[in-house]
Amino acid sequence: MKQIVAFWGLVTMLYGGVAFAQTKQINKKNQMASFINKGNAAPKEWFTGTVWVNMNVTPDEGYNANIATVTFERQARTNWHSHRSGQLLFVIEGIGYYQEKGQPMRVIREGDVVKIPKNVVHWHGASHQNSMRHIAMITDVDKDKTEWFEPVSDTDYNQAQSNNGTQPNAKALANHRQLWPDYISKVQQTDPDLVAVFDNFAFDEVISHDTTDVKRRTLLIMASTIGSQALTEYRMFVNAALNVGVRPTEIKEVVYQAVPYVGVAKVIDFIAATNDIFKERNIALPLESHATTTPENRQEKGLALQKQIFGSRIDDMYKNSPKDLLHIQQYLSANCFGDYVTRSGLDIPTRELVTLAFLVALGGAEGQIKGHIQGNANVGNDRQTIINLLTQLLPYVGYPRTLNAINCLNEVLPAK
Repeated sequence: MKQIVAFWGLVTMLYGGVAFAQTKQINKKNQMASFINKGNAAPKEWFTGTVWVNMNVTPDEGYNANIATVTFERQARTNWHSHRSGQLLFVIEGIGYYQEKGQPMRVIREGDVVKIPKNVVHWHGASHQNSMRHIAMITDVDKDKTEWFEPVSDTDYNQAQSNNGTQPNAKALANHRQLWPDYISKVQQTDPDLVAVFDNFAFDEVISHDTTDVKRRTLLIMASTIGSQALTEYRMFVNAALNVGVRPTEIKEVVYQAVPYVGVAKVIDFIAATNDIFKERNIALPLESHATTTPENRQEKGLALQKQIFGSRIDDMYKNSPKDLLHIQQYLSANCFGDYVTRSGLDIPTRELVTLAFLVALGGAEGQIKGHIQGNANVGNDRQTIINLLTQLLPYVGYPRTLNAINCLNEVLPAK
């Protein structure tokens, strides 16, 4: 199982001896670039994942040392190994792991220095969510020898993560990566405890509650961020929605529908953000129109849709409205429903869930929440569907607004 490797050329003492001939001669002009460039792919027999090694200082330059910049892509790591002369690691970017045989794993971050004793069996590499780059140094090269052992298995790697508690668990990572495959979290670098707690909850515990389709879940959370006025998180979820196959039209329809419920003053920045993301992803604008009404029939069609969703309650609202406020009821029919909700691009059950997501996130709209809980039920979204929605929104809107919405649910659709 153990393999004792003689040094090959310049890099053997660091990582098992790949002769990077093109990096032997480093002139002064290119020395700084050598600390930035990834260099050459490290040998697969001693590494798991994608690792790059760039030699910076070598014995050929008159030093009894090897110094290299090593870049580990996310989840990449070395095999277990040891160095007869010991090793120093200077972390210059990202987040990674270091572990000695028989000892707990240690999280290493930018600015950390890892002092590895002589002949100690160890491994090091990137964390689950982040790449990691370090400078590796071995002195007394003429006396050194590297011994390589077995790879660090996925089981051991993930166990080290879960024991550490500063990284999300494997299931949370997988669900998070489904939405944002290549995202590197800056918050994870500065606040790892918070990210571990939140991601384990939102991306494992909450997602595991039900079988809500990932496209629908992502779209509804995205809708709630408009109600919460959370522009940064909205941008995240627009990209996530596109990543999981939500159509650009569906995203735009959610944003348009937010206008009558949230107000254009609050929505305009979200329209701009959507357009920026679409342009970045080469989605041509404007999208195809999904309007289904005209100025002449918007009132009629909007009122008909209101009655389809809410039943005879709409007739009562018109009948009981004071004359000086009747125009508001007419606006609701012609504008809110006629101009917006009648549009194609989203089916009516989804639109009702989207509206409920807006209202829950807004807060202070319990009267409207109750009305739209009943509207959801009328179009086929039962109590369990609404519970699933509220559960998935909880990490993003918080407990007070979720609990208020649950009170409304229990009043309108009590548990049987």
